[in-house]
Amino acid sequence: MQPVEPQPFVEAPPEPPRITWFHRLASLLFIIVCFEVGVFLLVFPWMDYWNNNSIASFAPWVRTIWESSYFRGALSGLGIVNIFISLGEVLRLRRPRVDRLKVPVL
Repeated sequence: MQPVEPQPFVEAPPEPPRITWFHRLASLLFIIVCFEVGVFLLVFPWMDYWNNNSIASFAPWVRTIWESSYFRGALSGLGIVNIFISLGEVLRLRRPRVDRLKVPVL
């Protein structure tokens, strides 16, 4: 009788992740919200409505920070970052899936 040699365990290759309609819808909603927040943060600190709020009336030192051009510029910079994030997500959403790419056979 021959001894039985144990066979090494061969793991099946993982399946590529499936992108469903829910994932695409969630990505689209994230892109829209991120873009809108970015445009708001880019434009609103420089409007006249910026000084007419209750946040600036808490304390005198808060008002000086709130009306500072540096603070407004920082918020506008965050708005630009949000716009770039949304554009990056659009490019990521438009990228073809790996399993659909045609690879030339050598």
